[in-house]
Amino acid sequence: MEFRHLRYFLAVADAGHMTRAAEHLGIQQPPLSQQIKALEKELGTSLFQRHPKGVDLTDAGRQFEREARRLVDDFAAMQQRMARVARGELGVLNVGFTSSAAAHAFTPAALRACRRAWPDIELSIREDHAAGITEAVEAGRLHCGLIRVPVSQPEGLTFEVLLREPVLVAAPIDHSLARRKPGALTLADLRLEGFILVRQPGAPGLYANLLALCEAQGFRPRIAAEVERMVTSLNLVAAGAGVAVVPASMRGLHPHAVAYLSLLDGTPLDAPLTLVYRAGDASGPVAHFLKIARATARRARP
Repeated sequence: MEFRHLRYFLAVADAGHMTRAAEHLGIQQPPLSQQIKALEKELGTSLFQRHPKGVDLTDAGRQFEREARRLVDDFAAMQQRMARVARGELGVLNVGFTSSAAAHAFTPAALRACRRAWPDIELSIREDHAAGITEAVEAGRLHCGLIRVPVSQPEGLTFEVLLREPVLVAAPIDHSLARRKPGALTLADLRLEGFILVRQPGAPGLYANLLALCEAQGFRPRIAAEVERMVTSLNLVAAGAGVAVVPASMRGLHPHAVAYLSLLDGTPLDAPLTLVYRAGDASGPVAHFLKIARATARRARP
């Protein structure tokens, strides 16, 4: 049995006449009659009672009609769903982000905007470090990701900087640094401090820039601890274990235990917010998210 046999059968059932059904289908009446007879033979039962004025459904025909209409309706619904998938209106979007990217107001704003604009796109969210997100995007386990500084840039991936924000020095609230005037701190003032750094391969990009700047100012930072997440580094700062350099959007974490200090104007260090995606995969739900992310970023810029 082929799907066209269902359409033929339903056309005859609706018309109650072979010739009129054939005209509606745009085929000749003899081939239509042959197809109906072949269907009845395959099913092992008569579907129509033939009479001079046309045809009527048998009991078996009425049962088959219910089943056939359900199948035809399901097929039509499937075609509509697949058309929406092709237009990117339906499907799943797998998005990853680092903990520091999630702390920026941009990230929840972009996700909310996507849900409002495309409610039938299911957002699957995953948190990981920058290396894990980049690897997952490259492997196809994620459609796109929000990171800070790329740790590697594999061929075939696009890294698009959406926003840049200043970095702050995070120090224990009772540290002498906390009494400094805003914007008066330099990296050289930190030469005696223990730094809490996110270890490779989690996010070497931002911290590699930090280490290079410190060395340019004549010192190599003393590393007090290495952790996998920026949030963990702030937990340790709150515990008095050392200082950290974090994006300004993370200043809300542990406000009663951590002082967030701005560096002297002109310090060449900032924290980008970078969108990573496969260059050949910017279509469907991914294309919609890219458009929303760019629009959200434009609104967030000063």
